[in-house]
Amino acid sequence: MPTPPSKVSPIRVMALMLLMAVLLLGIKFVAFFITNSNAILTDALESIINFVAGGVALYSVYLAAKPRDLDHPYGHGKIEFISSGLEGALITLAGAAILVKSIYNLLYPQPVQKMDVGIVLTLVAGAANYVAGRYLVKRGTRDHSLTIIANGKHLLSDAYSSLGLVVGLGCIYFTQLVWLDSVVAIIFGSFIMYTGYGIVRNSISGVMDEADHQLMDRIIAVLNQRRRENWIDLHNMRVIKYGSMLHIDCHLTLPWYFNLQESHQEVELLQEIITQEMGDVVELFVHLDPCLPPDSCRLCTKSDCKVREHAFVGRVEWTLDNVIENQKHVLHPVQ
Repeated sequence: MPTPPSKVSPIRVMALMLLMAVLLLGIKFVAFFITNSNAILTDALESIINFVAGGVALYSVYLAAKPRDLDHPYGHGKIEFISSGLEGALITLAGAAILVKSIYNLLYPQPVQKMDVGIVLTLVAGAANYVAGRYLVKRGTRDHSLTIIANGKHLLSDAYSSLGLVVGLGCIYFTQLVWLDSVVAIIFGSFIMYTGYGIVRNSISGVMDEADHQLMDRIIAVLNQRRRENWIDLHNMRVIKYGSMLHIDCHLTLPWYFNLQESHQEVELLQEIITQEMGDVVELFVHLDPCLPPDSCRLCTKSDCKVREHAFVGRVEWTLDNVIENQKHVLHPVQ
């Protein structure tokens, strides 16, 4: 069952995250000015990206929440893919800038000071990012919002890099090896670039309507569990994301003698089952096919069918591989 909806709107959540980004940005730059640590500067530079990305994400969530209109019949959800792609690009750019500066400082070391203060401030900022990131990923997954998920993953990557940064700063503090500062920054600059690449990759997948196999597996598993005997076959299923909205197309095979009202009831039940699992973010388009005896009879579990032309042979378990095919499933007779 889906998680009950939160009383806090996505727009308000992203606004609060933007305010938090400003606060953490200030903390990290204070830490940098106190310590003159190149590694801490990498963390501070990424927080600038957090702030810019947070602003873009806030506008994206606001725009995606607008109702569909004549010019946007499927809504405005696609803006989230653009937003997350921009965020990923900014993260990658920040990682590249960190690498360049770190390599320079590795060749020309700069003195560092008061590392103990820098460690404490970095820990505080990292803990705040971890809590916020976990919440955003959970909230974005529930709401099917790529923007919120991307922002959450960004904050989590920031938190992990802060934790590693603290370990590196601790080594510098106890060994007094200044060059370690730049080495730590190079490691986490590379990690930041990798995180940015992953976010850009996901956003491009969304724009290109790449199939989300994990999401489809989840839907198919629920339909297998709650399958009705009137649903003889399911095929040609596709799921397209428009921000938080899911548009699902499929072909459903029903007994050929069902009237329009009976067929409509089956579609309503299918919609209800998917909505109960995914939440109220699903738009379902079902193409109804009549069964074709005797081939359909072999896999039909309907016990009260009075026009059956062949005995039941076996049920076809729906899987990702056979549900996405644009053809009815058949069980050929044993030769």
